Amino acid sequence: MAKKCDICNKGTVTGMKVSHSHRRTKKTWAPNIQTVRAKINGRPVKLKVCTRCLRSGKVERAL
Repeated sequence: MAKKCDICNKGTVTGMKVSHSHRRTKKTWAPNIQTVRAKINGRPVKLKVCTRCLRSGKVERAL
């Protein structure tokens, strides 16, 4: 399931997990995506937003 932030387009990143003995396995890192009701043009809309965008104030929440 591909999760992306609707504001900054941040998504899942893949890489290698490396153990102490240097065995390598595939790993994914997913961003912390929250479903939020936000104000867009004065109307409440549901968006999928990463917590970095929420914290930095790029999204105004609809209460």
